Amino acid sequence: MLVLALLALTLPADTVRYEVSFPNAAHHEAQVTLTVATDGRKPVVVRMSRSSPGRYAMHEFAKNVYSVSAVDGRGRVLPVTTTDPYSWHIPAPAGVIRMTYTVFADRAGGTYTGIDRTHAHMNMPATFAWAEGHEQEPITIAFTVPAGSNWRAATQLMPTRDPMRFTAPDMQYFMDSPTELSDHMVRSWTVAGPGGRVDTLRIAMHHTGTDAELDAYTEMAKKVVAEQVAIFGETAQYDNGTYTFIADYLPWASGDGMEHRNSTIIASTGSLARSASGLIGTLSHEFFHSWNMERIRSAMIEPFDFTTADPSDALWFGEGFTQYYGGLVLHRAGLVDENRYIGTAGGIANAVATTTARRYGSPIDMSLHAPFVDAATAIDPTNFGNTFLSYYTYGAGIALGLDLTIRGRYPGKDLDGFMRMMWQRFGAGQHHAVSHPYTIDDIQQTLGAYVGDPAFAKDFFARYVHGREAPDYAALLAQAGIVLAQANPDDAVLGRVRTFGEDGATIESGTEVGTPLYEAGVDRGDVVHSIDGKPVTSAAEWRALESSHKPGDTVPITFTSRGQEIRGTITFGTDPRLTARPIEAEGGTLTPAQRAFRAAWLSSRAR
Repeated sequence: MLVLALLALTLPADTVRYEVSFPNAAHHEAQVTLTVATDGRKPVVVRMSRSSPGRYAMHEFAKNVYSVSAVDGRGRVLPVTTTDPYSWHIPAPAGVIRMTYTVFADRAGGTYTGIDRTHAHMNMPATFAWAEGHEQEPITIAFTVPAGSNWRAATQLMPTRDPMRFTAPDMQYFMDSPTELSDHMVRSWTVAGPGGRVDTLRIAMHHTGTDAELDAYTEMAKKVVAEQVAIFGETAQYDNGTYTFIADYLPWASGDGMEHRNSTIIASTGSLARSASGLIGTLSHEFFHSWNMERIRSAMIEPFDFTTADPSDALWFGEGFTQYYGGLVLHRAGLVDENRYIGTAGGIANAVATTTARRYGSPIDMSLHAPFVDAATAIDPTNFGNTFLSYYTYGAGIALGLDLTIRGRYPGKDLDGFMRMMWQRFGAGQHHAVSHPYTIDDIQQTLGAYVGDPAFAKDFFARYVHGREAPDYAALLAQAGIVLAQANPDDAVLGRVRTFGEDGATIESGTEVGTPLYEAGVDRGDVVHSIDGKPVTSAAEWRALESSHKPGDTVPITFTSRGQEIRGTITFGTDPRLTARPIEAEGGTLTPAQRAFRAAWLSSRAR
């Protein structure tokens, strides 16, 4: 006991240390050394993460780790053994061990790491192995950049006097702290909040564009930030008072956005010169996550488990409500005009109201499918075109329905106020970690408390969250003078076809339940040769066939399915798609009540 006590006194305060260098950046490699203290009692097990914060599927980062070696504190070589693909076992004499490895990385985005001559864009779980039993210990990391480079660091890790040395309070925070090393541009501004609090917002932009393009983009970002802060009444109370947008808009980047506690990754092959207004949408979505996902956080993903997939039954709320506000905020900020946003709202309503997926599952069910769809990879076909609706879209539809329902039923209340109460109950007042994660019952109870009607909240959740109903979007949108109706109610349709050729129309994906092709027995890989006795060898012939018939017409069809020639009948259907348009565009008159409702819903909160 005395020996162990004396040993503890000699260990450094930062008992977990990383050193990172890039001696072969041209070929997308980094060299990493992990140092941990040991007591000599048992081997150290070092693991590579299998999942990453903000992702819910497995990504198996160990596949890009090689050239693993280890030494003790005196530099003596230690054997490294493996019993599975994700971990390394190292005998641990008292003192420290140093494990060194190479990681290959060539995908700059939200989930993976990208290293080249221009930058090192690091998602931490994809880059850094970790030692079992040391997860709660503080961490220090030091970067050595390539000689002659002008790389600087952009990260939410805690800075030190050395601009290339940072700290983290524990592994959970460290793994949630993506880091960009590059010659990037920086823009910053401050946001004042209650009690004299002032937070700094930064954009660290690695791109091939100009200062002027970044300046214009920054002005858009400021408007988005102001609108979102106005919803919650304050910033998300960033640790160290700083939030960083880490942006890689590069032809060799991958399109992605990923939220983190005090930062976000926003990456795209697009450029500010061509698509700044489109890129700002990802920024809006990810920034809203600094409240709703990072601090207002589901108990199913807190703390995050790096050894397996991390699904949550509330992704319809964490991702879906964020999706709703990401678009709404762009309109409130003056970056998207009213007609365009009304079209967006109609698209959300259409997706939820017309999907076949509601036959197979609720928003909770769709959320729990995340490990199968969130950038997950598999080679066998699925029937997701019929059975799955993204929790982003499904949740946005619930948010839209709930917002319009609250506004119509409880004067003076809206979804903004509900989100603020969720923030006050589950998000505010944290420091470096989530202190009070929520359950679905917590969301329902908060809704009941906010509107002062627990029975309403219980019924809403029973029907639309636990159940599979769709809100009555037509009636809800009518309150704002918006008409939701079938886009082409008189047009006859057969279903989607992907390619045409001399033999006919090839169906390249599963047909949708309820469509004429599905009811006729046509499926993926089948080739339709003729309908109503007419060949269908081109898109023009297919469209001419649809335009020459009415919904309900039944005609012959011939097709080949896995070697069998089938002759049957097919009945033309109607296009189920819904669109939303202002009543004024339909020749109607906007009433004063509708005008007031629309303004209360869509107008700026910051101005």
